[in-house]
Amino acid sequence: MMKPQLPQRHHRTGVPTRTPVHPGHLLEKLFLVPLGMNQTEAASRLGVSRRRLHEVVRGRRALTPDTAARCALHFGADAQFWLVLQAQHDAFLATRRLQSARS
Repeated sequence: MMKPQLPQRHHRTGVPTRTPVHPGHLLEKLFLVPLGMNQTEAASRLGVSRRRLHEVVRGRRALTPDTAARCALHFGADAQFWLVLQAQHDAFLATRRLQSARS
């Protein structure tokens, strides 16, 4: 089972120093490309629309628990792997928005 790595954090704030990778990017780089699978084929195997998968891969849509479970069944990494990546990405963006609002 693969485990997501924790991003490097700022020494004072504890906030990651750069945006954590979106799980869709890893889905493409670690699974689709090495398997020679395009998004249409992957979407069909996962039982989701091509648009949904495309938006996840492009980082325009969050990877939901449902999609995480589907990826776990078809690609081997467990659902928690995908959900932790999504949570790290979401938390970073939320923190950055809050910091911008305070400035």
